[in-house]
Amino acid sequence: MMRIEKDSLGEKRIPDDVHYGIQTLRAIENFPISGMKLPLEMVKAIAMIKRAAAETNMELGGLDRKKGMALIKAAEELSNGKFNNQFIVDVFQAGAGTSFNMNANEVLANRAIEHLKGKKGDYSIIHPNDHVNMAQSTNDVFPTTMRIASLFKLPKLLESLDNLEDSLESKAREFKGIIKSGRTHLQDAVPIHLGQEFKAWAKMIAKSANRIKVAGDGIKELNIGATAVGTGLNTRPGYQKKVVKKLSQLTGINLRPAENLIEITQNLNDFVHLSSALKLLAIDLIKIANDLRLLSSGPNTGLAEIVLPAVQPGSSIMPGKVNPVIAEAIDMVAFQVIGNDLTITCAAQAGQLELNVMMPVVAHNLLQSIDILTNGCKVFAGKCINGIKADEARCREFADKSVSIVTALSPYIGYGPSADIAKEAVRTKRSIKEVAFEKCKLDRRKIEDILDPLKMV
Repeated sequence: MMRIEKDSLGEKRIPDDVHYGIQTLRAIENFPISGMKLPLEMVKAIAMIKRAAAETNMELGGLDRKKGMALIKAAEELSNGKFNNQFIVDVFQAGAGTSFNMNANEVLANRAIEHLKGKKGDYSIIHPNDHVNMAQSTNDVFPTTMRIASLFKLPKLLESLDNLEDSLESKAREFKGIIKSGRTHLQDAVPIHLGQEFKAWAKMIAKSANRIKVAGDGIKELNIGATAVGTGLNTRPGYQKKVVKKLSQLTGINLRPAENLIEITQNLNDFVHLSSALKLLAIDLIKIANDLRLLSSGPNTGLAEIVLPAVQPGSSIMPGKVNPVIAEAIDMVAFQVIGNDLTITCAAQAGQLELNVMMPVVAHNLLQSIDILTNGCKVFAGKCINGIKADEARCREFADKSVSIVTALSPYIGYGPSADIAKEAVRTKRSIKEVAFEKCKLDRRKIEDILDPLKMV
């Protein structure tokens, strides 16, 4: 069965069993690009926005109560996931997210029509634009949807980061006192605890989490009520504050109206700020993952100071080989996030005058970054960090062999004589202690005390 729907461009036949309408169908036909859809948090968020708008418009006298109650009922169903399969517009779609907004308007209109015992497509009962989209524009609805969807996702990311930080802190305590050679420029440096390395990584994650929290707070500022360009055209007095208050109640998030609706309607920098914080986390994760790959390299021809958990055979040709696959996967997650950030940056700078129309690609990339970082950090902690073992003897061996421990002699005998001892140790392949015993006028016991790696950390 098919039904006929009309818009300003003409007529189209719509399958009678679907709740979307003619503008959604046009978007499906126009944008067969990636096969990717915006995440379901976007659907949930826009359903809440449409409900809050309907409630506000009823209270302000703009929307008939019978129509409004039908819309509220339909929006509640949508926010609970009942019609998720009706959101089929590609990520790469009409600028500003008009296709996605109209997809929501049509689904809600047709479902509300059913609640009023009408037939789908009979928009004389409930109209997608006149009633569902009352006092709204895609230009304030879509960015508000992006903001709320991001805020829905951030708590899970922050929880994942807390767990990762706890895992690194736990290893820092476990490995406290295990002396190893530090390395700068990938060359031997003065000693450090293995635990101190893990403690530093934990601090990096804590700082990243805090940056994400700060950036997330900026996302709570909404431009709903701005309509097309930020002037609030076609809204009634008091609409903006009321609709934001209702959204706060529906979402459980302390949202706030934007101070300047014109600025926030044309400027996507709040999303850039959050994406930048995610990118900095990605950089931290690359640093930690690559350090773990270096420290576990071997087992016989590398550093092999730590052993990572073996989670799968490492090679299809080399029997018995085990690779640092979790750390490798984390690198790839982080590379994707950095790429997403570049896309968001390009999209944000591409806005013109009163609107930036590149919002759909920002939404896709930002929400994907949050998702893969959330899942990646969870895997990193559970399948890698928690199972790391230390080879204390090998760590100490390298610490004792490091020529840079001669640094501790420098205050006693000077930089130049200390450098001579280091060069002699490298040339003759002897330890710093052996050469120092030979070259220094200091008491042997004093040299032993100065060159004790434990005292250096």
